[in-house]
Amino acid sequence: MPKLLLALLILVPVGAGTFFTLPNLLDRQMNSVAAPPPYPASEQATQLHQRLFVADLHDDALLWQRDLLERHDYGHSDLPRLLEGRVGLQVFSTVTKTPRGINYESNGADSDNITLLAMAQRWPRETWSSLLARALYQADKLKQAAAASDGKLVLIRSRGELARYLEDWQRDPQRLATVLATEGLQPIEGKLENLDRLYDAGFRIAGLTHFFDNEVGGSAHGLVKGGLTPLGRQVIAHLEEKRMLVDLAHASKPLIDDVLAMAKRPVLVSHTGVAGTCPGPRNLTDDHLKRIAATGGVVGIGYWDAAVCETSVGAIVRAIRYAADKVGVQHVALGSDFNGTVHTPFDTTGLAQITEGLQGAGFSDADIAAIMGGNVRDLLLASLPD
Repeated sequence: MPKLLLALLILVPVGAGTFFTLPNLLDRQMNSVAAPPPYPASEQATQLHQRLFVADLHDDALLWQRDLLERHDYGHSDLPRLLEGRVGLQVFSTVTKTPRGINYESNGADSDNITLLAMAQRWPRETWSSLLARALYQADKLKQAAAASDGKLVLIRSRGELARYLEDWQRDPQRLATVLATEGLQPIEGKLENLDRLYDAGFRIAGLTHFFDNEVGGSAHGLVKGGLTPLGRQVIAHLEEKRMLVDLAHASKPLIDDVLAMAKRPVLVSHTGVAGTCPGPRNLTDDHLKRIAATGGVVGIGYWDAAVCETSVGAIVRAIRYAADKVGVQHVALGSDFNGTVHTPFDTTGLAQITEGLQGAGFSDADIAAIMGGNVRDLLLASLPD
């Protein structure tokens, strides 16, 4: 979110009333789409899409003050639009810190954009200074939404819960499973025991780094871009012991290497691109694609320009086709980065356009079902705690 802090700092002096309305304005401007809905797709694609279980590995909606249960005409997702897009499972990530002057090349860890956003959105006072409190607050927002959803929004913490949800979904697909993830492990605040607090709050996927190096390891966008720290090695072992999935989105290349050298369980990348179609600091090389697949993991392909080099369905499909050709259909998934201050071709109601694009790229119906959600479903069924 490169412009977030700048916009807040410029507009704070005009008065408290304006300050507290800024998050909504920023949300509208920074979580944008290339074209408004509706998003047409062919009859053949629409019919297939309506039979699919769709899963997306990354959405930052919890950062914003929108009510997840209400339909909005801005941003990328909420429960009504997710259901309209046939999404059966959505991973929601918690953003806790981003650096001033955020960019894809080099960022320090000594500044923070999210403090002012938390204040402007009237988050609890403890979140103004604690990254752990920010993660836990966003987790609580999701729990409260689930509790108020009349069973339409279901937080998944175990394989058993997911299996029961899938049985219910087969009878009535107008419901959404959610899984909690972290956008970087800076919320543990350098303490291994705080990983247990995240687990107890429902987190089941742990992104290791975001836009800066942290106590766990190096970011693809950090200053040092190193590998696992000594604490980081303890963290990976503890994550595997607790059956939490490791997410290598935003990880530096040495960090990816270090994790893959010690991982005993599947590793995922929630939202990324591939260097084969779009070179970039965080996009996966062919070697890393193959080694992540070798763990039994999946790679979620993003929808924004830095991931796929264009704001288009065609660019998303090209990245999916490339990854599938390199490592097999069973290791490729969707990782939108919706609501992460990105500009995308559509909101979540437009996902049938990806289904149509995959048909045009020569994928079979079974392959499309796997990519659009089956692979994520199967990974979670195999990997979540009992």
